[in-house]
Amino acid sequence: MYKHLAALSLFLIARCCFAAVPAAGHVVVVVEENHSYSSVIGSSSMPYLNSLAQKYGLATQYYANTHPSIGNYLMMTTGQIITNSDGYTGTVTADNIVRHLLTAGITWKSYAESLPSVGYTGGDKYPYILHHNPLAYFSDVRNSSVQKLNLVPFPQFATDLANNQLPQFSFVVPNLLNDAHDGTLAQADGWLKTNIAPLIASPTFQKDGLLVIVFDESSSTDTAHGGGRVAFVVVSPTMTAPTRSSTLYQHQNVLRMVMTALGLTSFPGAAASASSMSDLFSAPSPTCVLSQTSPSVTICSPTSGSSLSSPAHVVAATTSSSTVTATQIYLDGVKVYQVNSPKLDTYLTMSTGTHRLTVQGYNTAGAVFKSTEYVTVP
Repeated sequence: MYKHLAALSLFLIARCCFAAVPAAGHVVVVVEENHSYSSVIGSSSMPYLNSLAQKYGLATQYYANTHPSIGNYLMMTTGQIITNSDGYTGTVTADNIVRHLLTAGITWKSYAESLPSVGYTGGDKYPYILHHNPLAYFSDVRNSSVQKLNLVPFPQFATDLANNQLPQFSFVVPNLLNDAHDGTLAQADGWLKTNIAPLIASPTFQKDGLLVIVFDESSSTDTAHGGGRVAFVVVSPTMTAPTRSSTLYQHQNVLRMVMTALGLTSFPGAAASASSMSDLFSAPSPTCVLSQTSPSVTICSPTSGSSLSSPAHVVAATTSSSTVTATQIYLDGVKVYQVNSPKLDTYLTMSTGTHRLTVQGYNTAGAVFKSTEYVTVP
């Protein structure tokens, strides 16, 4: 028992102390459109995206920089808003991610769904929209007959993945029907499952991948921090447990993150002074002193009577002289999670109100043992 406690303690310490953005050989950024955090995270319309948020990393206080869309796309690629005119068709000469990629010899492509042709830098051709494809504005691209060829229609993404030719940086642009702008959240989620699940499962990604799925801005009525609170999910094969960050982040932070993952050390615009969101790559766990009673369950997080935000970080461990075969979570009397392990670490979506949280264990001696507490989501 004491060996088990010591091992768990070391496990918790190791996870909380060495947060860093992992080096990545293939970084993919996917941008969705115009929905608030609350309409996406926990929504039954987006089961696939929420499954990624539950398994990997979720920034719970991520805010867009402005309204409407274009300034957000430019912020996440130049570190500047530059313009708030969605009708802008000019050339952007400001420092940008492509310039840094080219200097470092890092390969890139923009995969834009419904792009009329390879190298197209012209205006809207519905359902393709120029201001959702920020790399197509840059002078580094428009003024180069070579770099323009990295602006490609989205079907090329599956081809490059299958042929092991995915570039080191990919910017993925669903069209207006599939990015939740004109289509539904369910349609956007289906598109993600169809096109992104194969990426995550691929040997290429599992070796050294990093995936970001982020919404450009919230609903127009949400102007908090400029563009409102939005969903931000990060996926990496280095993540062995789900993580959550409640740090305030914006689009300049994701720019810093992806460039850091690619090994870059200089950054455009506001990314130069932004943090890299490294806390999303470590799952901080609370100090947990296990009960010496055998068998028993100790709920390490959340604490009983606490007020918390959803999704809630639930960490629990068991003490048992017999092998523990399963640990389960019951929320308001309904089983919502199970692991075949003596400890668990997960996140649960909870509605507003007071909830009864029970963690229950089973061991090979036939014992059933549990701990219950009450928590509130304001």
